[in-house]
Amino acid sequence: MTKEILEKRLNKAKKHYEALRDYHSFIQKTGDIYSPYFFNSLKIEEKAILEAYLKRFASLQDYLGAKIFPLLLENAGISVNKMSEVLFYIEKEEIIDSLDNWIELREKRNELEHDYPEELEEALQDLKFCVDSFERLEKYYLNSLQFFKKYQ
Repeated sequence: MTKEILEKRLNKAKKHYEALRDYHSFIQKTGDIYSPYFFNSLKIEEKAILEAYLKRFASLQDYLGAKIFPLLLENAGISVNKMSEVLFYIEKEEIIDSLDNWIELREKRNELEHDYPEELEEALQDLKFCVDSFERLEKYYLNSLQFFKKYQ
């Protein structure tokens, strides 16, 4: 039962990841989006892609932590009760590179979900952090897939 649920969740994560990857590719080709002047010159559709990127970034990070990591461990026969135990084993199994890096992504995700920066420069710095962190989040997702395959 755990395996089937995990497969469904990994499929959902794949959709988040693929959209995030596509948005990231677009952003990389767009130019200096982190300058307020350049940002303000973007078309509404381009700004919508940036917003969608942030939404997918937060969704993938949250989904990995809340829905996938605990089931990965359960599927592998590792019993955990608290999120701190989940993160300990996820780091130990090298699905994430460090707990500090995961917490930094989590904190940024929480900021994105709950804070709406009043200053454009602050919002653009949040966007830059998320764009610069794409490879890290991608690695966590791909490591999750590899770990799952190891215990099929």
